[in-house]
Amino acid sequence: MSTKPDRAPLLIACALGIEHLALRIGDRTGADGPVTVLRTGMGPKAAERSLTRILADPALSQAAVLATGFCAGLAPGMHPGDLVVAEETRDPRGSTPCVGTELLVKELVRTVPGRTVHTGPLTGSDHVVRGHERSDLFATGSIAVDMESAATLHSAVRAGARPVAAVRVVVDAPEHELVRIGTVRGGISAFRVLRAVLPAFFEWHRSLLLPRR
Repeated sequence: MSTKPDRAPLLIACALGIEHLALRIGDRTGADGPVTVLRTGMGPKAAERSLTRILADPALSQAAVLATGFCAGLAPGMHPGDLVVAEETRDPRGSTPCVGTELLVKELVRTVPGRTVHTGPLTGSDHVVRGHERSDLFATGSIAVDMESAATLHSAVRAGARPVAAVRVVVDAPEHELVRIGTVRGGISAFRVLRAVLPAFFEWHRSLLLPRR
């Protein structure tokens, strides 16, 4: 007897406890199919280990994977609470194309009106990026950086063909660097935005389940 679910699952991966909390208390209505929110731990190695382990579970072996959480914006003019929808993620191993970027942008604009949504490459780093490193990465074409998205998506597609995406909330930017998340207005703003984005993720997932015309 097959144990394959009728609906492909959605796996939402984040790194930090505060990100996981925001997603857990967000609006969980509207999901089409089973949803798992995974806290991977901080850094690319932790993300890779967690994704490899969870995707070995037959119930999640074909899951669509969406990496989310906070990020550092690289482009001048970005503000805490802005959203980043990755067109691809990058790390030293190469790039991973994302699926459904335009739909995610459309749904995020509808779900969190008034927030600016940026699209472009999202770079992975193994450390917190500050100062001149921001401008160096921006010069490569990347618009934001975080420590887990690239490793998450790389691990996801390595485990099997599947739709992947990354959506991040800017928690600090070139003109708005913060030291500790949650202690300043920028961190609180980013938390509130992350708490509100789940309906957009569910619409992205639903679109993957529709029959192809």
